Amino acid sequence: MKARLRLLRLPRVAAPLARDKQDTLLLIVSSLLVLIPHAAHLPLWVSLLCGATLAWRAGLTLLGRRLPPNLVLVPIAAAAMVGVLYSYHTVLGRDPGVAMLVLLVAFKMLEMHARRDLFVVVFLCYFLVLTNFFYSQTIPTALLMLASVAALLATQLSFQLTGAVPPLRTRLWMGVKTLGMALPLAGAAFVLFPRIEGPLWGMPDDAHTARTGMSDTMSPGQMSNLAQSEDVAFRVRFDGPVPAQPQLYWRGPVLGNFDGRTWTRVRPVRHPQPLALSTNSAQLGYQVTLEPSGTRWLFTLEMPHALPVVPGHGVTLSPELELQSVDPLAERVRYTAAAHVHYRLQADASPMDGQWLSLPYGVNPRARAAGLLLAAEPDPVRRVAAVLRDFSRGEFVYTLQPPLLPGRDVVDDFLYGTRAGFCEHYAGAFVFLMRAAGVPARVVTGYQGGEMNPIDGYLTVRQSDAHAWAEVWLPGRGWVRVDPTAAVAPERVRRSLAHALPPPAPFSLPGLVQLLQPDPDSLLGRLRYAIGAVNNGWNQWVLNYTPQRQHGLVDRLKEGMSHWQAVALVAMLCLMLFLVGKFSLRRKSDPVDTLYSALCQRLGQLGLPRAPDEGPTAYARRVAAAGLPDDVRAAAEEFLRRYSAYRYGLPASGAALVTILKNLLSKVR
Repeated sequence: MKARLRLLRLPRVAAPLARDKQDTLLLIVSSLLVLIPHAAHLPLWVSLLCGATLAWRAGLTLLGRRLPPNLVLVPIAAAAMVGVLYSYHTVLGRDPGVAMLVLLVAFKMLEMHARRDLFVVVFLCYFLVLTNFFYSQTIPTALLMLASVAALLATQLSFQLTGAVPPLRTRLWMGVKTLGMALPLAGAAFVLFPRIEGPLWGMPDDAHTARTGMSDTMSPGQMSNLAQSEDVAFRVRFDGPVPAQPQLYWRGPVLGNFDGRTWTRVRPVRHPQPLALSTNSAQLGYQVTLEPSGTRWLFTLEMPHALPVVPGHGVTLSPELELQSVDPLAERVRYTAAAHVHYRLQADASPMDGQWLSLPYGVNPRARAAGLLLAAEPDPVRRVAAVLRDFSRGEFVYTLQPPLLPGRDVVDDFLYGTRAGFCEHYAGAFVFLMRAAGVPARVVTGYQGGEMNPIDGYLTVRQSDAHAWAEVWLPGRGWVRVDPTAAVAPERVRRSLAHALPPPAPFSLPGLVQLLQPDPDSLLGRLRYAIGAVNNGWNQWVLNYTPQRQHGLVDRLKEGMSHWQAVALVAMLCLMLFLVGKFSLRRKSDPVDTLYSALCQRLGQLGLPRAPDEGPTAYARRVAAAGLPDDVRAAAEEFLRRYSAYRYGLPASGAALVTILKNLLSKVR
């Protein structure tokens, strides 16, 4: 009785799935590898609908149920297309096109009635692999898409196998090997095939999604929000020694108009004063790799020596020494520039039209009154020093999460109320006080500092390095940079944002900023540098392989060799290809195939020659119908059956099979 109970408790061993069910489930899994990355940018309802559809298809496959009729599928598909139109307000363009293609793959899973439908889904998935690069071209995305292609190849091979099917591991390895054979040709085509200008996707309306970056306006809280992003803004490689951290001011938009809350750029004047820039330091050369931002700003180290050359983009220079591209920077660009860290700007020319002294009427009365008291001091340098002294001694707090300033008098509320702010609070309040004191002043935004990667020698400037400072005009000295944030948090300028912030609370946003900047000498810090160097190499040599760089590579190859060297190189390549074709690709003779050829020859002598397009299975049927002696016919049929299983079925030991086939061949006479 106990033995019987033990037998009843034994789990049931599930029966192996049928061949068509295995192929369908493998196709669903392969499709998921392609579809899952699209969930990051598709509407939530599209992702949920696709997931439900694929789960529905998997359930029908496992339960052996019939697929739903078209009367059910057509209304669902039509409603989904209407949903795409409602979500994107169009059916044209990259985003709605990808959404419809994703839905099409999911719905096609429920409408596979013939072998052709399987291949339709596979080829649609191949195209969806490409569309993933519309949104991300990082190394993880490339690796995931390579795995997806290998899985799709294994799925496609599974559809074409006849007879006994190899295990899943074997089929996946076949897909990997097929992909591996194609990669050298793909690499050669990437390097040598003519490249086109422009982005991967050319639709003008949605070719590039919005990205976080520097704006040409500034209001309280704007910079602090940007500084919470660890995205890379640009990378810099210097030709010589890297300047000290306090000298790394990367100039961007210059703001002069203030409406009481927001700083904006001034309107360009018709007849600007000629730029007068005098330097007393050596020229410092560097190369910038600027990440795509969708804006026109080109960031340069103060002060730029000349206009940089940006391949494919025109560059303009404003009277405030702002560098801009003529077209939005929707792609990663690289440009070479030079700067002087010690300079004098407009030292002999006074500011024009009082535009750097204007203040809005009726706002911030306390700050305006304080500025008027400062104006009693005849020396403008002392006025500047007085405000900086108040900032350093006035119990001001530098914080990444400043209190909201919802009122009308934001400068007064900050200076005499909260006294807690980020760089935009200090720069904006300082410029307001300077103008009220009669000192021409303006706000400069951009980035300050950067993190040197000791592995690849690049300085990485992130969005968290976004900064705002001030410029004041002093007689005989011109426009002078003044950073009021340095008076409150000097570590921000000397080292980085993470070192300037107070100890954060666990799991807070400031804590996240400091967590993402570990000690450079720690294991986590070295790992971070290594990952940054790999990503930078990917950006420099793969994503930034432009037509100009391709032409430069070809030109360098031409210049680096003479005519006879080129001929020798071509001859060597031809010899290598010949040797590879003769030795590496020459198929080793298989003794089983040799015996099969011998059998075909003997049957031909008996009046049953094998047709050139006739396989062993069809040949065996014709042998069975022929009038051969029974022992000869049985031996020939058994030979052909075993050979067919060996060639098209599961891998078998060739040594034992050769002995059996030799015995069978000896009976065919």
